[in-house]
This record gives sequence, structure tokens and C-alpha cells, in this order.
Amino acid sequence: MAGSKRGYKEIADELRAQIERGDYRPGQKIPSESSLMDEFEAGRETVTKALRLLKDLGLTVSAQGRPATVREFEPIRRTANERLSKQVWGGGASMWSVDVKDAKPTVAGLSVVQIEASPRVAEALGVQRGAPVVLRKRHYVLAGKPVLMSDTYIPGDLASGTPMAEMDTGAGGVYGRLADIGHGPVRFKEEVRTRMPLRAEAALLRLEPGTPVLCVFRSAFDSEGRTVEVNDMVLDGGNYILDYVVDA
Repeated sequence: MAGSKRGYKEIADELRAQIERGDYRPGQKIPSESSLMDEFEAGRETVTKALRLLKDLGLTVSAQGRPATVREFEPIRRTANERLSKQVWGGGASMWSVDVKDAKPTVAGLSVVQIEASPRVAEALGVQRGAPVVLRKRHYVLAGKPVLMSDTYIPGDLASGTPMAEMDTGAGGVYGRLADIGHGPVRFKEEVRTRMPLRAEAALLRLEPGTPVLCVFRSAFDSEGRTVEVNDMVLDGGNYILDYVVDA
């Protein structure tokens, strides 16, 4: 602001607050470097670094020779309680029908293979290391952009010889087929953390610089308490809102 000189982090913080207040709307241009230099009584290098920080934080997008604009954020609201309910998968519906109302994602890169359980997967499933498990690996594309990577692991003794070990699991997916053999999930546990993406993740999800990923590790349990599936997911942190409802 006039009368005070600020460093690039302070300028970036002020612009970020303005974006979050709605002073600058999605798709709207950020003031030019010259305007910001006057507003904050700062040099060009300081302002340039502030604008670069906003881009690295995933708040703005810019191209060579074009002004920075506020990133257009159209979130996918992942309502965990609703999407994991038996009413959804038990009725043959896709969990995506809960997350996305007006569009249907496509599955890409699907592969289904039997592998030996890694130490992490073995511990999560409660099986011996090296035990056979079926891995269903794929990613989901929405409006032409990959938004989620998913690796699903199912104990081999449950999946082998069933549609869970095939490309098409049928209506209701893996949970529907688990229910068919008496192991339908009755309880879920999700662990969520955030981190910066690995290079391969950033490339596949086409992430803007500075965009984190959300890592969701979900376990499904049957009525006997057995872990019947684990799902290791990586989500584009710039696209998702995780929505949980917990009764007091």
C-alpha cells in the first residue's frame, strides 16, 4: 500500500488475501507489474517474485507475454460419507455419480494384474508379504483432464476367478462383487495427507507448478472385520474438496 515498502512475500500475501476475499474473481486479470510497483512502492524484481509466488501456489496462471489471471477453480466435492454408502454401490451406481453431477469421468490406463503384496499393502490387507493380490490400476479423466490416480488392491483369494480380476467388474464395482461373495464392506477407514507431487504424478495429472496432491488411503472391512480392499489414491489438490460429515 502507499507509504509502505514491502517484500515480495508480503505483497504476495496481500494479493492472496484479495483473491480469497473475491476482490479478484476466477479468470480475472491481476494488475500489471507497473500498477503493483506503484501500489506497493516496490521494484520490478520484487513484484515479479511476488507474482511468481502466486503462480507457484496455484492461485494464478500466466503465459509468456500475457498478464496473470486468477485460476478458475471448479472443485470436485468428494462427499465421502455419501459416496461410500451401500445405497450407492449396492444399487449399482458409480461413486462418481455422487461427486460429479453434470459430467461423467472416463477411466484411462486401466490394468488388472495379480502381484505379490508389498510390505505396505500386506500390512494394510492383513496378509503375508508376497501373498497374491489383485491390483486394479487406473486414472480418471474429467472434461479432458486427469484428476485422480487410483490403485486398488484386493486379496487374491477373494478376487481370483471373479469379475474383480477382470477389466469390467460390473454394476456396483468391486464392492458389489465383494457383496456377491459375502464380503461386502460395512465399514471404511480413510487416511488423508497432502504433499507435493512426484514428477510422474505431476505429469500424468497435468498439475500447475506449486499444486499439491491429496493422498487418500482407504481400507474397506467386511462384517467380520476383515480388510477386503485397500485403495491408494492420488488426487489433484487444485480440483478437490474433501467433504466429511461426522455425527457427534
